[in-house]
Order: sequence, then structure tokens, then C-alpha cells
Amino acid sequence: MKKALVITYGCRQNLSDSEKIKGVLQNMNYEFCENPEDADLILFNTCAVRAGAEDRVYGNIGALKKLKLQNPGLIIAVCGCMTSQRRVAAKIKKSFPHVNLIFGTNSVHLLPQMLNNAENTHIFHEREDDDVYENIPSLRENKIVANLPIMFGCNNFCSYCVVPYVRGRERSRKTEDIINEARILAARGYKELQLLGQNVNSYSGDLNFPQLLSKLAKINGIERIRFISSHPKDFSPELISVMADNKKICKQLHLPFQSGSDRILKKMNRTYTRAHYVGLIESVRRAIPDIAISSDVIVGFPNEEQSDFEDTLSLINKLRLDMLFTFIYSKREGTPAAKMEPILSMEQTKSNFLRLTQAQAKISAEINGKLVGTVQDVLAEGYSKNNKDVYCGRTDGGKIVNFTSHENINFGDVLPIKIQNATAWALGGCYAERY
Repeated sequence: MKKALVITYGCRQNLSDSEKIKGVLQNMNYEFCENPEDADLILFNTCAVRAGAEDRVYGNIGALKKLKLQNPGLIIAVCGCMTSQRRVAAKIKKSFPHVNLIFGTNSVHLLPQMLNNAENTHIFHEREDDDVYENIPSLRENKIVANLPIMFGCNNFCSYCVVPYVRGRERSRKTEDIINEARILAARGYKELQLLGQNVNSYSGDLNFPQLLSKLAKINGIERIRFISSHPKDFSPELISVMADNKKICKQLHLPFQSGSDRILKKMNRTYTRAHYVGLIESVRRAIPDIAISSDVIVGFPNEEQSDFEDTLSLINKLRLDMLFTFIYSKREGTPAAKMEPILSMEQTKSNFLRLTQAQAKISAEINGKLVGTVQDVLAEGYSKNNKDVYCGRTDGGKIVNFTSHENINFGDVLPIKIQNATAWALGGCYAERY
């Protein structure tokens, strides 16, 4: 049997794409390995959201040149968001001639054909389309929590974001196909669904998104349902109501605001205001008081002045969210923001970024610290990455919990865990029945 090494960069949607890639390869009788020297196929599934991710891919592709010389039969493939950009595909062809195969984000169903051609021709770069392909097998390594894409692409065209250009316009899966896949996952023992989409609020199958959530929550065996990501522009009262009324829908919300400045939000083409976002958070918290909320923030957007950053910092302190995913702006060729000139220096931007992360770390630590002494329901997912004597799982609110137990536990069970310590990033505890 041939061996494949699949290396994934980027978001959870990319991880889901790689699960499909592995499912197709498994059907082609590939085994999987971790060592490049053992591989007959090395495939990079790439991310284009930030320049740093692209640079790492280029570096890792270049490092394989020597291995290719030693093993001419090795197939090297590059796919994903990076290669959906024509300039990137052209650069890889020119600068890395040892790469056999390049393809984009919506062509996994053609992988067997492409690999067969790659063995005979040097490069195969097929034309992309915007169809939704069903019945592609997935090889999910996590047997407790399943990624479940419900839609692909994006119509929002935020001025800094390359996603609509590399993943195309919004396409929603049929409700029936989503429900059928969820039932299969439940029958296989999965306990939690992670619904995926660039903006799940825009789901437009046979039902709207809140209705889809309600339907999925009726499936026996599924105990938890989460979703990412949402957009403030169309986060509806109906969705808040469904989340509040259904115990299976996790009390966790990821709702990016990106900037606390109305001036910058307008330049970002985010189509909402600071006040609108604050109103949404207040509405959610009134309906679901114990909800855990996270967000995304960009620091150093072109045209951002110091006063704009101070607006962002003040919003963080006002909202006191559980977690932030913070990023320094990364210029993406082909987006409107790429033509805007920066006002703040990189030194100022890095200083602001540090202030922001320090402020949020303090807030997160204070919020998590209030959970010490409480008992939390934790879905046991496996062992801690850093200590195999410690178990790991998540609360309903999505907080990571590392815990110990003198009792034998089953992964996939929801367990009562007494929280004994907390940091800004995780909780620690033990199986509560010891008390």
C-alpha cells in the first residue's frame, strides 16, 4: 500500500477539507504516515488568510526538493486556499518545479483522477467550479466531535479578506443531506457536531439556520451542537431564541467584531456599527446569561489611527468577552484593503497588539477564575496533549478542561468535573464523584 502524508494549515474548514482528502485517499488504498521520508504522496492543504501561513508553506515545499531528488517517484501536491489564487499557482509552478500537482478548494472529488495524471504529467491544474459535491468520504480522526460543513464560500467581501476570492460565493448544502450525514455520525457514536461555514447565519437551504439547528437537535445520540462562524450583520433574534430554548445547542458564541471603531468598520465593509454589535451581545446575554462569547479582532488595519485602536480597546473592556482571537493585519493581494496606506508604524501596531492581548488575558483569567470551585459538565474527548495521565475535554461553553480521575472514564461521556484551577486559556479539575 502507498503511504500519504497530509499537512494542513488554517481554519477548521481546512481541517474538514483534509478529512475529505484523507477519506478519498483511504478509498484509493493509501495508508497514512507522519514521516516525509516514508511517504509516496505529500499533500499540503493551505491557508491564504495571512501572509505568514503562505510563507511557511513556501518554506516547507522548498525543503522537499532534496527528498524529491532522492525519490523521483514521490508525488508532491499543494491544494487549498493558496492555490485558488492564480498568482500563487503560477509562482509554485515556476519556483518549485518538483511539485507535481496543484488544485483548489472545490476539487477534492477529482483527486483520484488528478493523482493518476500527476504520475504521468508534471502539473495538473484543473478548472474550479461552484457546485456542492456530496458523498465525498471523510476520514475523521476525532471520534467524539465531528466537523459538519453546512455551506461553503462567502458573499460578504470584507475589504481585508481573501476568502470570497479563494472559496467562491456562498453555496449551501441541502438540508436533507446535512441531516442524513448528522444521523450517520450519531449512529457511529459521535456526540458533538461542529457546524461549519464562513457565515452560518447566511445558510439558505430548505430551512434557515435557526430552523436547521432545531432539526439537528432532535437527532438521537447527538448531545452537543456548536457552530462557527457568525456575522453580526444577520445574527437574528430567532437564532438567539433557538439557542436559549434548546439544551443541545451549546451556550457558546463566536461573533467577530474586528474593530471597535465605526470609521474602521466602514472601511472594512463590515456593514454594522459598534452600537449594533454591543446591542447584539446584550441581547444574547439577556436570553442566555451563562453563555461564553468569543470574537476576532484585527489590529493595524490600513488607515487605523491610534484613536481607532483605543476605541477597540475600550470595546474589549466594555464587553468583557471570554476569549479573543487577535491578529495583526496581513495585506492580501487582490483585496480593496491592499490598496490602502497604513497610518501607524509596525512598531506602534505591535505595541497596540501587546496592549490588547494583555488586556484580554486579564479579562479571560478573571472570567475563568470565577469557575473555580464549581462543577462543570465536560465532554471527555481524549488525553491532554502535554500529559497522557490527564484527560481533556470541553465545557458546554467551549472552555478547555484538563482533569484527572481515579475512575475509569469513557471518551464521549459528559462528566461532572470540579474546577480546581484556572488560567486565561484553560481550566483544571478532577472528576467530581471523588468528593
